[in-house]
Amino acid sequence: MDPFRHHLPGKLRARLTGWLLPLMLALVVVGCSASAAGLNAYRSPDGRYAFLYPTGWTRVQVSGGPQVVFHDLIHTDETLSLMVAPVTPANEAAEEAGAQAVGERLLSTAIAPAGGDRSAELVAARERQQEGRTFYDLEYTVQLSDRQRHELATVVADRGRLYTLSASTNDLRWGKVQGLFEQVIGSFNLTS
Repeated sequence: MDPFRHHLPGKLRARLTGWLLPLMLALVVVGCSASAAGLNAYRSPDGRYAFLYPTGWTRVQVSGGPQVVFHDLIHTDETLSLMVAPVTPANEAAEEAGAQAVGERLLSTAIAPAGGDRSAELVAARERQQEGRTFYDLEYTVQLSDRQRHELATVVADRGRLYTLSASTNDLRWGKVQGLFEQVIGSFNLTS
């Protein structure tokens, strides 16, 4: 049944129907592809952890650094990395003190260690519970010598290992990728 039949003259009805149907189909196709695009799943070979990473990013092999690294092919300074390290007494003490202490510890040991060429500020620190584990979600601004960056991270300790997943971009792109990075960081989970 034609919804315009009784309300619009024949020529106008034909014009609307002629462009409205293709427009509606285009919106449906774009909506479907947008919901399928955006994030891909990564699972460690041993099945221990999993997370989502942005579509169009590629994995990079590094030695002596993070266990997993992805970066954007177009904006190559946008990165996602996972560090896995043994839990130390200092890490345990920070965890007992809460999200702010975990964030400050990560800032001083990895993001902007003393004597380095960068400075950083912890912008936000919060805890979330997932399957009986405490995750510390952290947000930083990082000042390099030539630019400012923004970084999100999540930290969780389990079975003597400290997992730190972080996503970083330059400050100019932060507004465009903030929601995506929040999804990525929030997707990290331990699977066994």
